[in-house]
Amino acid sequence: MKKIIVLFLLPLLIISACKKRNPAEDPEIPGTEIPAGTEAGLMTFAPYFPSGDEALTITLDASKGNEGLKGISGDVYIYAGLITDKSTGPGDWKYVKSSSFNTADPASKMTPAGNNIFKITLTPRSFFNVPPSEKILKVVMVFRNTDGSRVARNKDNSDIYLPLTEAGKLAVRFITPEFEPLFTPEPAVKIQMLGQELSVTAVSSKAADLTLTLNGTSFATAANTTSISGKVSISGTGSQLVKVRAADGSATAEASFTLAVNGTVQEANLPVGARDGVTFINGGRSAIVSLYAPGKQFAYLIGDFNEWKADAAYFMKRTPDGNRWWVQVDNLNSQTEYAYQFWVDGMLKVADPYCEKVLDPQNDSYIPASTYPGLKAYPTGKTTGIVSVMQGNPASYSWRTTNFNRPQKKDLVIYELHLRDFLSSGNYSTLKDTLNYLSRLGINAIELMPVNEFEGNSSWGYNPSFYFAADKYYGTKVALQAFIDECHTRGIAVILDMVLNHSFGQSPMVQLYFDNATGKPSANSPWFNANPTHPFNVGYDFNHESAATKHFVKNVIEFWMNEYKVDGFRFDLSKGFTQKNSGTSDASVNAWSAYDGSRVQIWKEYNTFIKSIDPDFYVILEHFAADAEEKELSDAGMLLWNNLNYNFNEATMGYVANSDFSRAFYDRHSFTQPYNLVTYMESHDEERLMYKNLQYGNVSGTYSIKNLNTALKRQELAAAFLLAVPGPKMIWQFGELGYDVSIEQNGRTGEKPIHWEYKSNSGRKELYSVYSKLIKLKKSNAVFSSTNFQYSLNSGVKYIVLKSPTANVFVVGNFDVVSKQASIDLPIGGNWYDCLSDQMISVSGSSYSSTLAPGEYHVYSSTPLY
Repeated sequence: MKKIIVLFLLPLLIISACKKRNPAEDPEIPGTEIPAGTEAGLMTFAPYFPSGDEALTITLDASKGNEGLKGISGDVYIYAGLITDKSTGPGDWKYVKSSSFNTADPASKMTPAGNNIFKITLTPRSFFNVPPSEKILKVVMVFRNTDGSRVARNKDNSDIYLPLTEAGKLAVRFITPEFEPLFTPEPAVKIQMLGQELSVTAVSSKAADLTLTLNGTSFATAANTTSISGKVSISGTGSQLVKVRAADGSATAEASFTLAVNGTVQEANLPVGARDGVTFINGGRSAIVSLYAPGKQFAYLIGDFNEWKADAAYFMKRTPDGNRWWVQVDNLNSQTEYAYQFWVDGMLKVADPYCEKVLDPQNDSYIPASTYPGLKAYPTGKTTGIVSVMQGNPASYSWRTTNFNRPQKKDLVIYELHLRDFLSSGNYSTLKDTLNYLSRLGINAIELMPVNEFEGNSSWGYNPSFYFAADKYYGTKVALQAFIDECHTRGIAVILDMVLNHSFGQSPMVQLYFDNATGKPSANSPWFNANPTHPFNVGYDFNHESAATKHFVKNVIEFWMNEYKVDGFRFDLSKGFTQKNSGTSDASVNAWSAYDGSRVQIWKEYNTFIKSIDPDFYVILEHFAADAEEKELSDAGMLLWNNLNYNFNEATMGYVANSDFSRAFYDRHSFTQPYNLVTYMESHDEERLMYKNLQYGNVSGTYSIKNLNTALKRQELAAAFLLAVPGPKMIWQFGELGYDVSIEQNGRTGEKPIHWEYKSNSGRKELYSVYSKLIKLKKSNAVFSSTNFQYSLNSGVKYIVLKSPTANVFVVGNFDVVSKQASIDLPIGGNWYDCLSDQMISVSGSSYSSTLAPGEYHVYSSTPLY
């Protein structure tokens, strides 16, 4: 099942399990007593061995698991589907009962039983309408309130699975120790101490001879019965296999689980040359694997190389400072991909924060093979949660362009692009094949919205979880490198949107230090604040003054610079890089935006680090702080996002009273550096100008901005002014075609329709052509980077005058909905050439005067420009 809701809480230790009925009270399981103290779990069921063709009662205890429905007063519904023999994996739900997650389904309504208990009885095959030929393996479920705004899941927010048993077939299962209702059930007690006594109880679906064994040695037997109990002392270290076997003369059945028993933690320095994550040695045949996890008690490395068992040979060493765990893995095939995890303190299995590839049991099945050929299969049944992948000698990319000269900041025209909503295939390979379109437009930089692994598949990417792994939904690492290389061959720089203000619950760094009781990062987290320090935070807020955070951030930055040869970063929510607590309410925005010296120093440190690697690298901040702070950052060489969406849109809609966009000029910010403002009319975060033109545009007589062709001409007018202002500029994807779908369609971050057919509309083609001409003029003529200018941008008739030794340019336009007189003092008179047509005008003296129709605009130069 694809993720339906972005989850902000990820408690770490699941202690819920299936509630056990007392077999003494169950006619199917006579004579067995359940040990005292068994804890009821989030989801319980009856009978013990349900089939798909008999009535099944499912009980929810809303006070358990993630407590998402605890104390609810309204109705509760089961949202469920099936895993059948047609499913491709744990996330491939079949026959989902409800048509919509957010719509109440009367057939799925549960009966309240008081004290947070809710029940429903159903027969799976008829309830889900499954044909007789299809085998039902598991019921998979979550529980929700009426509108789906509150959801009960496992304590780690995973889906809940209930295995079914083929009717009449011999089957066995454990009832103690407690088990978690995961896709592959696991015991809640995972680590035993040497010498500790383990109590085990198991039941069978019908009378049989039952045997309990530990590592192949029997410790309890029972003949011709449906239950067995036994106790055994743990005498060895490492992985311990507990198994129950049933035999009734005609059939056998088995179930098993593993426990790990610790030895003594060995202290040893991290080998010289080893780094965080995986360091390959011996030609890729060995790997030193390390994890930064201060204060933890012990850790195992588990994976394909040790059958996912907590083997004593993979019990990790601890560095003398207590901060890192490491182990060396030998006898690897350097050409083979190995999946792996860290098993920490016997309670938590996490992926490697430094890995370059992850496998996701919930989302990988939705990635087309055309996008990611030969994707390694998830180790279903061997572990749970996201796993990392390592390979000694993976396929490498041979770069063709090794001496790329980046466009100067003054000439930058950036195209912001989100793969999901730009191409139907949504992958790097197709994007590479689409570069002709962008090359013809003339842009010289592409800014990709986040491409490192984030939660789910369909996302803007601002919910990051793994910072070194390129998200597989867009393609392979090599495909991304090939795309960047092709951009460079065309003179196009590539800028990545980097999200390091916060992280989300899939992040192993969040999971490693998490307070289940509060649903927040714990106080001893090396990286995260328990509470965010500023408004607009999502997920979990990094502690930006922590040495561990700075170490991690610098490693992320250096990796993408070196491994992918990118040309710049646009840092999301850079104003959040502060430990100064301004509060989190909307009312705190002004305090948050005020000058913050500690935040300035944090950014100067990162900027210095980046420039030590590559002095010409673009560092762009989404900051929106006080001008004094942004000026100081600009003086240090950083670029600042400059959002003029509101002002430009007021102008394009014809409401001139609030249409002053003079802050497109650096002098209005008190900057001394002229080319450090990245000004834009639209971005991923803003409403589309054309949408508002068509919905709310002004009207005067027969002149209506709600008319498509008129609205498109207004976009030409705005583009002429935007691109004439000296300094870097940014265009949001399809702005050059007049994209007119609201940002709120299908939810703000939801998927938007892709309208490549816009290219066949004459008005939209003309808008593209005007953009292309303006961009070419900007890049090719020094006058468009002049610091000698004058402007008037606060009325209906607006103008800009640019002066240079080689040419002068003025842009004039009427943003009103009625004709207006334009009067401009120019540096010289004489002939002026219209840069967008073959027309020429003659100016007497040095004063231009003309009556402009609504929406009319011109770009004039004192000499012909090319």
